Amino acid sequence: MVTPNNIPPAGLMSRGTEEIARILTSLHAKAELIAASLGDKLFRSQLLFIDPDRHYIVVAGPDDAAAKAAVLARSRLDFVAQFGGWHIEFAAGDPQTTTLAGKPAIRLSFPQAVIRHQRRAGERTQVPAGEPLRCIADAQGFAPFEGKIVDIARGGIGLLVYPSDITLEPGTVLKGCRVQRPDKEPIEVDLEVRYSTPLVLADGTHAHRSGCVFLNPTREVMELIESFSPAAG
Repeated sequence: MVTPNNIPPAGLMSRGTEEIARILTSLHAKAELIAASLGDKLFRSQLLFIDPDRHYIVVAGPDDAAAKAAVLARSRLDFVAQFGGWHIEFAAGDPQTTTLAGKPAIRLSFPQAVIRHQRRAGERTQVPAGEPLRCIADAQGFAPFEGKIVDIARGGIGLLVYPSDITLEPGTVLKGCRVQRPDKEPIEVDLEVRYSTPLVLADGTHAHRSGCVFLNPTREVMELIESFSPAAG
């Protein structure tokens, strides 16, 4: 399942067709899972073919008729994948039904860019289920919403957002986010989104997992982080 565990640094964007093809070919060679959000559903697939002339790609198609209709109804699909310590994002448009080796497939336009984020290891601390941290994100913005903090580090947080119609684009700044702690005063901090990934939880719930960095970590924020560090136990 595509569920990144670490907040990556700023992404590396590749626009050259040969570099994009090289990255996609690596995903294809390793049969890596790619996934795209369909709103309240998650389209999981694999790359099946990369056009040598760089005009299109082919991915495995869904077996379910409703999922297939949802894919074809989109003007483009925003895919994410994990490969070799990197979080990879690319968009491909104009989905069309096709077959490859007798199996259902989806043909899409060749991506114009690929974004790569290198994942950092060993810095994240999971928030225990018995100590929930809620976050009222963008509390000073136009449309605040609630998320669940699933891990935390000095750099930022992993935020689980349940409404399927909310997708946080990389670079989005969430102003005045209020981190709500059990039996304690809320902590206010600004966050910047570094990535967002659609996923399906163990109970079948659809959500988005967003990695965010702190823009103005206060003393209270740092104390909160330290309280979840292994040394604090």
